[in-house]
Amino acid sequence: MRQKDVFWFWLPLFASWLLMTMEGPFVTATINRLPNEVIMLAAMGIVVSLSVTIESPIINLLATSTALVRDRASFLLVRRFTVHWMICLTAVTFLIAYTPLFDVVVRQLLGTPEEIAVWVRPGLKILLFWSAAIAWRRFLQGVLIHFNQPKKVAWGTVVRLVSSAGTAFVLGMWSGWPGVIIGATALMLGVLAEAAYATWAVRPLLKTKLGPAAPAAEGEPLTYSALFWFHLPLAGTSLLILLTQPLVTSSLARLQNPAESLAAWPVLFQIMLMARAAAFALPEVVIALTKDEGSHRPLRRFSFNLAFLITGVMLLFTVTPASTFYIFVVQDMTAEVGGLVKMALVFFLFFPALTVIDMWLRGVLIHGRHTKDVNVAMGINLAVTAVALGIGMVWQTPGLPTAAVALNAAIICEILYLLWRARRFTPLSLPSWGRLSPRPTV
Repeated sequence: MRQKDVFWFWLPLFASWLLMTMEGPFVTATINRLPNEVIMLAAMGIVVSLSVTIESPIINLLATSTALVRDRASFLLVRRFTVHWMICLTAVTFLIAYTPLFDVVVRQLLGTPEEIAVWVRPGLKILLFWSAAIAWRRFLQGVLIHFNQPKKVAWGTVVRLVSSAGTAFVLGMWSGWPGVIIGATALMLGVLAEAAYATWAVRPLLKTKLGPAAPAAEGEPLTYSALFWFHLPLAGTSLLILLTQPLVTSSLARLQNPAESLAAWPVLFQIMLMARAAAFALPEVVIALTKDEGSHRPLRRFSFNLAFLITGVMLLFTVTPASTFYIFVVQDMTAEVGGLVKMALVFFLFFPALTVIDMWLRGVLIHGRHTKDVNVAMGINLAVTAVALGIGMVWQTPGLPTAAVALNAAIICEILYLLWRARRFTPLSLPSWGRLSPRPTV
């Protein structure tokens, strides 16, 4: 396998992630140009954190679908599994947004200031079907990736970005609605548009490789039980990942300058999302392209080259006027809040590169069917994050630097565990990455 083969398979998936991470900046840029922008931005950050946390069990449906959908029978089974998740997560969103559970979660557990909490509920109500739409499109995107159609995934993200950004612009210019209402509406319409596109894009496969007359895949047929136990650790991993966001936001609410830190965090988090887009595309690349023993070395080499490249880009963005232009011109942030974002970037300089290595190792372990190890690694990450943030709250350290130290320490510990587990399944040292353990039939 040549590096350019890996690159051309990875590129559309990277483009999809990059375009998806650009959605948030469009929304926040709109909110920053509306009245009461600090409160609205802080409320929008909590709305997104909660919504993404609720959807966490189905985020890794992309990896599950990529790995397990091989024929029509497995497609129908994973589709039924996806619908079950869609119903459950919509119910969870309803309970938080429309019942007294909102006060327990937002006001008591997260400790959100009242002037911010009052705007969180309407945003959550608008995003009622967010998790269902995400589940459906990630299931179908995994199918497209498995059958070597990653370009369609990227085009789906274009549809989403145009829909959400266009909605934010139109409503921001002419509706007069509060910022959090505009932001939530834009995000909801965007993900619905992407789900609709994915439904259309997969139709040719349903007539050919996944059609009624298509031959069944070799090996034992996939069962619901095997599917459940394969996905469960990945669902737990996603939940632990996304629990990090409300953990950080609740900590920022209890550290120095809570309102300013909560307003700065969504923009800083969006910058980190864009910087890590290249990494987020790696697990599915590793899963799809690992065919034999000889596949591991070029994938490892590609991952490390990518880590070095991202570090260079991050350094240029941080030390040049590019970051100032983005924060104060594109996002139109106030001097105080924007200054917090710019200062915190230094602490996140190596975070995207660490994410590349983390995602590569996850892909290796998921391909080898060692999903429980990925789950344990994320548990370690969350525990380290919680301890570091707890120390910061006891000592009342500055909010964003505390969050940066916690997240960097956590991902380093996660990588060390993943590396240890991955090397247990191969007799060779890391620089000469070799054979994974045989993959059990599911």
